[in-house]
Amino acid sequence: MFRSHTCGELRLSHVGSTVTLSGWVAKVRLMGSMAFVDLRDRYGMTQLSFNEAYSAEMLAKAGELGREYVIQVTGSVAERESKNAGLTTGDIELVVESLVVLNQAKTPPFTIENDTDGGDDIRMQYRYLDLRRDPVRANLELRHHLAQKIRNYLSDQQFLEVETPVLIKSTPEGARDFVVPSRMNPGQWYALPQSPQTFKQLLMVSGFDRYFQIVKCFRDEDLRADRQPEFTQIDCEMSFVEREDILQMFEGLAKHLFSAVKGVEFDAFPRMTYADAMRLYGCDKPDIRFDMQFVELKSPEAERDLVSGKDFVVFDSVDSVIGICAKGAGNYTRKQLDGLTDFVKRPQIGAKGLVWCRIEADGSAKSSVDKFYDAEALKSWKEAFGAEAGDLILLLAGDLHKTRKQLNELRLLMGSELGLRDPFNYKPLWVLDFPLLEHDEESGRWHAMHHPFTSPLPQDIELMHSDPGAVRADAYDLVINGVEIGGGSIRIFDRALQSRMFDLLGFSKEEAQAQFGFLMNAFEYGAPPHGGLAFGFDRLCSLFGGSESIRDYIAFPKNNSGRDVMIDAPSAIDAKQLKELGF
Repeated sequence: MFRSHTCGELRLSHVGSTVTLSGWVAKVRLMGSMAFVDLRDRYGMTQLSFNEAYSAEMLAKAGELGREYVIQVTGSVAERESKNAGLTTGDIELVVESLVVLNQAKTPPFTIENDTDGGDDIRMQYRYLDLRRDPVRANLELRHHLAQKIRNYLSDQQFLEVETPVLIKSTPEGARDFVVPSRMNPGQWYALPQSPQTFKQLLMVSGFDRYFQIVKCFRDEDLRADRQPEFTQIDCEMSFVEREDILQMFEGLAKHLFSAVKGVEFDAFPRMTYADAMRLYGCDKPDIRFDMQFVELKSPEAERDLVSGKDFVVFDSVDSVIGICAKGAGNYTRKQLDGLTDFVKRPQIGAKGLVWCRIEADGSAKSSVDKFYDAEALKSWKEAFGAEAGDLILLLAGDLHKTRKQLNELRLLMGSELGLRDPFNYKPLWVLDFPLLEHDEESGRWHAMHHPFTSPLPQDIELMHSDPGAVRADAYDLVINGVEIGGGSIRIFDRALQSRMFDLLGFSKEEAQAQFGFLMNAFEYGAPPHGGLAFGFDRLCSLFGGSESIRDYIAFPKNNSGRDVMIDAPSAIDAKQLKELGF
């Protein structure tokens, strides 16, 4: 028996007991005739005590230990004289009677402590060591806990967990596929699934009316903090449902998780259309932890124009002038305002400049364009924004859609600078009625905004030929704190309507049949009305943990270049393997 207890288990109630522990040496403190060793395992830390008066042999052995040695100790549990309130085992220590070194260890390349001195690169290279640290272990425990709660909830709601294939057919829609050559079928390729979309629809045709899967998916796309080339989805589908059924079901799942894991209770989640999200926040996943909604002083969609005709060519020459009111930011210095200007002029944002208007203590307005706008004009701005003394109005100008996106970035920056984006202040939101299609100017083609199996809203079906850009999708996203946690749609289940969709997307009849004939054929054998949703499990974990990076919640993540630096992948393969594959 390597251990009778774990390193996080012993309490005062165990005093006087003889126990055996096994684990890793976290720290050794030699103090002349005494020594103390912190022994760590997955469950916690226990202090080991060595005393020359009790056993000179054990004290000598303690002096030979190095960090991360794997050891086994047996001894008597005693009450500590100097207790450590920071440890769950801080009231006791183990007086060691025997010590066995199970394995020695090289000195690790970084300190394996909560506040480590290791940078991201070195910790990813030695991820198996990083996983020994409490914060990383806690992240994976949170992930496990969430997965358990999800499975229990969905099982209680009569969902059936079904595994779908990992080697599938490559399709041209969506992100780039990872592809796998087939040795048995020379010149032909599998793809790794971006989602189990078509298979879960086929399961609905099969009569499995409630399906779910916590499934690995793959996308060969550029990476960032909330993306990995392989990621995990909570993939779900339901038959004989309308949109409201799905929203209620998965709002219920989200509420259950927040209640069970975080102790946070919610009323009904608010809802917003895609059009309103873009108009008020400039993005389809607005962060509603703080207000700062857009106000249009001039735009093609606004009935008023409060800026033109004052000889300020910047505002006169554009179709849109849109701004936000940052409450309490009127004390920003000129240096801070210049910093905001530099921020919006960064290439990745692309604004040409920034106009500001400060509301003074007496209610008057002072702006960066006082040369063009008198007190009366600035007063109209103040009223449009509902600004008060001490507030700061920030304006951007340009093309309507570009300006909205730029202002969204500025709004998020201001929210962060003003401390309005507490990661544990959860604000969920359903975003509904997305456009069904988006037009690619370069190719001159329509593309599905979600995927080609998304149903249009019933009232918009007739617009599919006359005005495709105006067609709204029966789609929905769950957004929490400005992060898209999940999304889905009601699916097309009629072959004729699916064929019309493929026509709009520029597929020939032959292409549609070659790519998706198996699904179209299935629709001819009694497909039920169905729809579904997928949550990003990695994003959900990072949201619950208060982190912006999903890498912290994946046991063995890739870096920003899509590489696993621990095992050095991707890598070249043997010439013999290439020859077998026909290369």
